[in-house]
Amino acid sequence: MARIGYLWNTPHYKYLEEDKQWMTDNGCEQIIEEQNIHEKLRPEWQRLIEALTTSDELVVGKFSNAVRGARELAILLEFCRKNMVRVISIHDRIDSAGELFKDTRSSDILNMVATLPQEALAMRRANSSASKLKKRIKVRSSSALLKLERNKMVVNMYKSGHTIDDIWQRSGFKSRSSLFRILNEAGVDLNRGHTKGPLKKHSNSNRDDNEKD
Repeated sequence: MARIGYLWNTPHYKYLEEDKQWMTDNGCEQIIEEQNIHEKLRPEWQRLIEALTTSDELVVGKFSNAVRGARELAILLEFCRKNMVRVISIHDRIDSAGELFKDTRSSDILNMVATLPQEALAMRRANSSASKLKKRIKVRSSSALLKLERNKMVVNMYKSGHTIDDIWQRSGFKSRSSLFRILNEAGVDLNRGHTKGPLKKHSNSNRDDNEKD
C-alpha cells in the first residue's frame, strides 16, 4: 500500500506549496508534480494511474486540479472503486474511506460536482493564456544583446558627427557596407558626403561609390 500525492503546477492554482506540505505531513511517500507545459497530455498523471494498485491511496489538492471535468471525475472514481484505491481531495474535503473530513456533508460533495467543470475550465484557460504569453516573450541571447548595443553605437556615433572611418574602426566590422546597412535599417538620414537620404538597393558596380563618406 502506498500513499501518493498528485499536483498540477499551474499559475492559476494558489495552493501548490500548501498542498505539498499537507501531503508531506500526512504520509505521502511520493508527490508527483505535473508541469503546466504538459497539461494536455498529462504524462505524469497517466503514469500514476497506471501504477496504482489495490489498496493504494491517491491524494489530490483539489479534484479540479487533477481532472478536466465531470466526465473525467466519474472515470477516476469508477477506477478507484474497482481497484479499491482510496482517493483523498484536500480542499474538497473528501475522503472515499470516510476517515478524514468527518464534517463534510452531502451538500458539500454535490456542490463540488456542480462547480468542478467551471473551476477546471477557468484553470485551463488561465494556463493557456500564461503559455501564450511566454511564447510571445522572446529572451535575447548574450550575442544578440551585444549586436544590439553595437548597432546603437553605430547610429549614435553617426548622429554625433563621427566620420564613417571612425565608426568603422570602432565597430570592428570587416566592411563599411555593414555600417550603411545598420544606418539604413534604423532610418537614419545619411546627410554627409556623397550619400544622401536612406540607402536604396544598388548594383554591385555602384555600391563602392555609395559607401564613401
